[in-house]
Amino acid sequence: MMFSDILQDLLEEGLPLLGEHIFLVAVSVTVAAIIGIPLGLFIAASPRWRAIALGIANAGQTIPSLALFGFLIPLPWVGGIGARTAIEALVLYAFLPILRNTVTGVLNIDPGIRDSAVAMGMTRSQLVRLVELPLAARSIMGGLRIATVTSIGTATIAAAIGGGGLGVFVFRGIASVDKWTILAGALPAALLALAADALLGIVERRCAVE
Repeated sequence: MMFSDILQDLLEEGLPLLGEHIFLVAVSVTVAAIIGIPLGLFIAASPRWRAIALGIANAGQTIPSLALFGFLIPLPWVGGIGARTAIEALVLYAFLPILRNTVTGVLNIDPGIRDSAVAMGMTRSQLVRLVELPLAARSIMGGLRIATVTSIGTATIAAAIGGGGLGVFVFRGIASVDKWTILAGALPAALLALAADALLGIVERRCAVE
């Protein structure tokens, strides 16, 4: 397969696969954020729960991605072949950086600011919503950035369990020992990761509190 063939594949099949890849990443990071950010805000105030939650998340992160995909497949009501199982695995990988950065952002807030808010009569929910969340926003955004870029790379393995995405080209190229087909999947994934990193980096800098 020559370079002209790669361009043809990208136009005919690559764009739908790119859409599938973006869908996998967007859904998994969104779900991880919905779970990880509130949990991070909650456990930041409790050293005991913080150690337990981060320990579990760290343990999940050490499982090789392909092994995790394979482990989820036979599980009833959870596993199976397809995008759902891929998203579940990607959520687990995106969860840790989001949780950890949320906790770090809250812990780095000046205690005097928190004490002043409490002295003004703020409830716990008001403290989280009006003080901790805005001041930790940049750190949280950094976690989302790491989770997104990591998920873009990990999502290529989703093709191994029928999850679709750009990994279809990668695995097809490996099976046929065709470097151009591998490149047809790997190059767009790399460019997507760079674009996401640049875009979220801009958002992260804008989240800085003056």
